Amino acid sequence: MASDSPLKSKPPYSSNILFLFLVLSTNLITLFLSSSFSSCALKPSTTTTAAATADPATPTTGSNLPYASTEDTSNLPAEFLAFASGQLLPFGYNANFDSNTIYPPVGQACTLFPDLLRRFMSYKVNGSCPDDEFLAQRLLLKGCEPLPRRRCRPASNPNYVEPYPLPKSYWSTPSDNSVVWTAYKCKNYDCLINRKKNHKGFDDCIDCFDLQGNEKNRWAKGKGGGLDFGVDEVLGFKKPGTIRIGLDIGGGVATFAVRMKERNITILTTSMNLNGPFNSFIASRGVVPLYLSISQRLPFFDNTLDIVHSMHVLSNWIPTTLLHFAMFDIYRVLRPGGLFWLDHFFCVGEQLEEVYGPLIESIGYKKLKWVVGKKLDRGPERREMYLSALLEKPLKNSCYIEEYLKEKEIWKWAACMLSPKYMSPSCLLVNFVTPILKFNRESILLGPLKDNRN
Repeated sequence: MASDSPLKSKPPYSSNILFLFLVLSTNLITLFLSSSFSSCALKPSTTTTAAATADPATPTTGSNLPYASTEDTSNLPAEFLAFASGQLLPFGYNANFDSNTIYPPVGQACTLFPDLLRRFMSYKVNGSCPDDEFLAQRLLLKGCEPLPRRRCRPASNPNYVEPYPLPKSYWSTPSDNSVVWTAYKCKNYDCLINRKKNHKGFDDCIDCFDLQGNEKNRWAKGKGGGLDFGVDEVLGFKKPGTIRIGLDIGGGVATFAVRMKERNITILTTSMNLNGPFNSFIASRGVVPLYLSISQRLPFFDNTLDIVHSMHVLSNWIPTTLLHFAMFDIYRVLRPGGLFWLDHFFCVGEQLEEVYGPLIESIGYKKLKWVVGKKLDRGPERREMYLSALLEKPLKNSCYIEEYLKEKEIWKWAACMLSPKYMSPSCLLVNFVTPILKFNRESILLGPLKDNRN
């Protein structure tokens, strides 16, 4: 019968040629677009300024700052100039520095606030530093980061009491005498533990110091597939023992680091002292604090950390361009296969779909978990949303179309190409053309990110 003839079941030869041409054309167009508009290299919103033309190997005197030729330094304190000036190396040119001069790093914004800087750098050399923690943090948050070094001894509690031994220190409130309380409203830990009950208004991480309250159960277990992931749930995505070291950005009192340390994982915690001795408290618990703002480049080499976690801190209060830089800095320090746990990122309504979703996706992570829910603690009228996501840095650069198509089971369209039995318009459309167009839409044509915060 005619219906049994194998020749009749094959599509016309001209149809094969047509779709082969379509496949090749689409591929070439995609590669062209990816090289010109790739989301993995989103165009910056501002033009990069030209680099300084000064030869770094040129000797400088002790009174010359790197920017001294263009800025008047007469209003800067002498002790600041003594630290920040270029210093000649005792043995001359050093190949590691590619110079005979070393420039100690200080935040660019330090010189924008000469009055605050003068107060901070006013002390007796070899003596005691003033009790000025509030001033120091104020300077740091204004962009004077890192703060300049000082040649004085910091204030400490005259009746200092040593911390509890491990593991008791993990869940014990340290002695009040382990802290200098001058910079804070509360003057003891009992006040901090109870401030959620007694204090009206906002305080950062208001209930964090109560280790027997919410902190006791935080991250201990996941909550039924919702926004709250559990530590063991997250670690279950990787082979046992492969998550060893990491970072918690804006980690409050470092309960996340303690949870991980109980599982033989070392986590460093960045924290500021926003109306509470967070860094002292973290150290008393037996984990490592990093006194670092969200604006600072992470002090780790590329491709080294197994996991980075951040809860609440990375959210829509940060200017979008700076957030984009921060997200890429996290990607930079994670090793291939490392995990980024974005915990309760918050924004308003459509911002997630229009701004922050594309921003996060542009970086190139693989999504392991992506959960969106309503943020109702300040009222439903604000239309605030939470995002909790577990993202994995690819073992290979995922910004190439080859990797994308491999993830989409490229063998399907290969079968279309190689076998006349399967080479049909529908086969090619479903298994090749559609993934190509989807790749363009999701990755190549994201376009510049806009600052769309409310």
